[in-house]
Amino acid sequence: MSAPPPRTAPPPAHTAAAPDFWETFGPLAPYLMRAGVTDLFVTGDGVLWSDGGPRGLHRVDGWPPDLHAARRLATRLIATGGRHIDEATPFVDVRIPGGVRVHAVLPPISTGGTLLSIRIPAAAALTLDDLVGAGSLTSDGVALLRAAVTARANILVTGAGGAGKTTLLAATLAHAPPTERIVLIEDVAELRIPHPHVVGLQTRQPNLEGAGGVGLRRLVREALRMRPDRLVLGECRGEEVADLLSALNTGHDGGAGTLHANSLADVPARMEALGALAGLDDIATARQTISAIGMIVHVERVGDRRRVAGFGRFTTSPDGRLAVVPYE
Repeated sequence: MSAPPPRTAPPPAHTAAAPDFWETFGPLAPYLMRAGVTDLFVTGDGVLWSDGGPRGLHRVDGWPPDLHAARRLATRLIATGGRHIDEATPFVDVRIPGGVRVHAVLPPISTGGTLLSIRIPAAAALTLDDLVGAGSLTSDGVALLRAAVTARANILVTGAGGAGKTTLLAATLAHAPPTERIVLIEDVAELRIPHPHVVGLQTRQPNLEGAGGVGLRRLVREALRMRPDRLVLGECRGEEVADLLSALNTGHDGGAGTLHANSLADVPARMEALGALAGLDDIATARQTISAIGMIVHVERVGDRRRVAGFGRFTTSPDGRLAVVPYE
């Protein structure tokens, strides 16, 4: 990789406080700092792509592909996040100090060269009013979300990757009373909630001997011992959904989480699939979910815009399985 282009703007707020930002990201640093950039990607052939801003996803001109340099960069970034990547552990997800999230994959898992996916957080946490100003949310939507937080309804934010689930969830939870204790559980720490009492737990990968790993399901159980007023699971993706539903059904109201789903109509099938991983049949999953989740908020990305596409709530179909109807 050749020398980076000249530095033309001060680093955003989330990187300005890190004096070793340029040392950490090296030739990627100038591209991370460009206005509006949300993601950078290095593909297996060493090509750099950028997403965010008016151009959307595009190939970065002037970036010389260098497969060896891409691997060295991936190794350094993962180490900065406190983890290790090699042939024995060929894919790793970390959060770099300052909030940048890095995911790396090495060959032979990657069919080409080293893959890097870098997510850049906003310089400041967005509020619900900011989302209204950006056209992502209506004033009626804000009223629904604030009412749900006040009523301590458990909220599930759904959508595809990169649709804005984390941003919306953080902005919503900011309206929790300052006297409440929020406990976050995440695979990689990403949620930044502007609230005075937030504590976070993050999963840990096993070491080279296969020991010491801590998964989401274990963290859910540990979080329940921390007297949370609101229990938040950054993303439901496996059998930990059973522990979360159980917790939200036993007095831990006001909680929240996110779930990958293509549409509101697809959410029941996703919940059934996760329930099956935990040994729950469709009927048990439906009963647990309806009792635990009070509101579904679905977000979507269209072009470079992210918006709330609809609100729903869980119910059951005539055969007792999980279904979704519009939120009223």
